[in-house]
Amino acid sequence: MSEDAKRCTLGVDSQYVDAAADVFSLLSDPTRIRIVLALRDTELPVNQLAEIVGKSPTAVSQHLSKLRWGRMVSTRQDGNRVHYRLTDEHARNLVAEAVFQAEHALEPKTAHQRAGVGPTPPHPHRPPSAPVGECPAP
Repeated sequence: MSEDAKRCTLGVDSQYVDAAADVFSLLSDPTRIRIVLALRDTELPVNQLAEIVGKSPTAVSQHLSKLRWGRMVSTRQDGNRVHYRLTDEHARNLVAEAVFQAEHALEPKTAHQRAGVGPTPPHPHRPPSAPVGECPAP
């Protein structure tokens, strides 16, 4: 797919603008961002997620419920355990781009630039060949 085909062609009057605002609202909580980051390459039960994000299983369950409502996470039953995973790559990509934007806003040089990783591409946080939403190597 060419770069032109990937560009957003939606206008300000798109029927999806309000739904997009709901997505950003759903991801406006740091714990939910941490949950998405924890689930980006795997599926996990609530107790493991709670340990990873440093919150109680009850709190994580409440956040997962909201993420399920927003269709960002889905579940798989394994006996009496429920495993959570990202439904698709969109939440992972949104969170990764938001974290990269925060890094650019807060740091004079990003971690990649400080490490001297290659020439500065159009998006310094991601080489042109890397898929959107993939975190760079430390």
